[in-house]
Amino acid sequence: MTAIAMASDGSYDPVISKLITSLKEAESLTDEKDLGFLQNLLQSKELNALVNVHSKVAKINKDDRIAPLLSASVQILMEVLELLAPRCHISPLCKEVFHLLQTPHLQSILFAHDAIAQKDFYPHLPDIPVEVDEDEETIKIVQLVKSNEPLGATIKTDEETGKIIIARIMHGGAADRSGLIHVGDEVIEVNNINVEGKTPSDVLSILQNSEGTITFKLVPSDGKLDQRESKVRVRAYFDYEPENDPYIPCKEAGLGFQKGDILHIVSQDDSYWWQARKEGEKTTRAGLIPSRALQERRILHERTQKEPNGDAKTENDDFDREMIATYEEVAKLYPRPGVFRPIILIGAPGVGRNELKRRLVARDPEKYKSPVPYTTRPMRPGEVAGREYLFVTREKMEADIAAGKFVEHGEYKGHLYGTAAESVKTIVNAGCVCVIGPHYQALKSLRTAQLKPYIVHIRPPAYEELKKSRTKARARSTFDENNSRGFTDEEFMEMIKSDERINFLYGHFCDDEIVNDDLSEAFEKLVNFANKCESEPLWAPASWVQ
Repeated sequence: MTAIAMASDGSYDPVISKLITSLKEAESLTDEKDLGFLQNLLQSKELNALVNVHSKVAKINKDDRIAPLLSASVQILMEVLELLAPRCHISPLCKEVFHLLQTPHLQSILFAHDAIAQKDFYPHLPDIPVEVDEDEETIKIVQLVKSNEPLGATIKTDEETGKIIIARIMHGGAADRSGLIHVGDEVIEVNNINVEGKTPSDVLSILQNSEGTITFKLVPSDGKLDQRESKVRVRAYFDYEPENDPYIPCKEAGLGFQKGDILHIVSQDDSYWWQARKEGEKTTRAGLIPSRALQERRILHERTQKEPNGDAKTENDDFDREMIATYEEVAKLYPRPGVFRPIILIGAPGVGRNELKRRLVARDPEKYKSPVPYTTRPMRPGEVAGREYLFVTREKMEADIAAGKFVEHGEYKGHLYGTAAESVKTIVNAGCVCVIGPHYQALKSLRTAQLKPYIVHIRPPAYEELKKSRTKARARSTFDENNSRGFTDEEFMEMIKSDERINFLYGHFCDDEIVNDDLSEAFEKLVNFANKCESEPLWAPASWVQ
């Protein structure tokens, strides 16, 4: 009997047929049990169905009829969601499509599509060892065409052997795209120039002076590191200029950025230097940026160097290493119908955040609501209990604080102030926007995945503009309990100093900032921020989205 494997489309699978034929020929040399098991396995419908599917998938890009049109459908999905989000409140159709595109089943299909389109389904097997004589080394020759684009690789001297080796391959760069150069490869020659005994700077000079095709003679490394890109996004909390960094391995390979930029971290393999791209930029090559650990060490060193002279001394009771602002992992947080993020306004005393909060609530009292804060200070003339504040004894408030009933609390001029957790929860559950103007130290307890607040830092302008604008508006000093006089020069300076301290310690927690030099313009910006928070997907801590 001749067994023949048949595929689901009616064609015979030649490979399995050949295997069965070989087993029949070797029947006399094989254990009958084993032979029977293998024959049954090879003739099973399940195996033949799997082989047929594998054959179809393996033909992608070889057969135009089933080649994918694109390999980044998930990225397109995210872009479509961003375009639809602002239109959801205008068009019911947009709203329906917006929610459909966020269903797990549809997104899983697109993830699977991209994995197949990118051929991410093959197992990663170790390379077949190359047999060479003991006294010989395997040599590979690689040629790359030099262009205006950097090579996309860095080199270093091996500390033990003194040889020049490839230190890293930049994702998306020319070396990475070639697939021929790998981390750990030893450089023997560059354009027929032997590099033995030379420094990385010498080799760099050879590359810079080369024209046209560059030829490398390399000894392959023992193993090849996985060059898959990570999907981590971070928000940067400091400015970085690689051309001014004396410690970066290669200035040309560096990526400059500014505080607040969103960076796509494509590789964190190196403890000191990450590879990244700016989010939204179409460039293919990644650049080097300092890792979180390296940047933290730099900041701590700078502060240690400055502290003896008092230049960097900052009053802070609870400052610790965790407060060092470097990077924060972020993800897109999409607005949800009927669920609004609380808006938190922080700023120095007297800067005007309470007036902005009052105007926002007055603009639409049914939508924007502010919880009435508690205080232990005495009631002032003109105040009404339950309107400006809920007045309680110090003993009562301290007991409630100890019981965890406040989302934020602090002390100012000997009096306690705070916002009850229950009052915030009540406003949010009612489908309203909760607007809070707490003490800035409350951000650590308010900035949580449960509340997901949108934080705006209200800042004063420079001293001269601050004095001019407040005098013109006849602003009353908040440092005076009776609000019977204007601000003094000392109070203006104190406001600016306090703002700098807030920005230094907590500025990285803020989603936006408003310079309050003109109250009407500042309020207009606040309204725009509130609308954006409701209608657009915004970057937020990744833990809030997971």
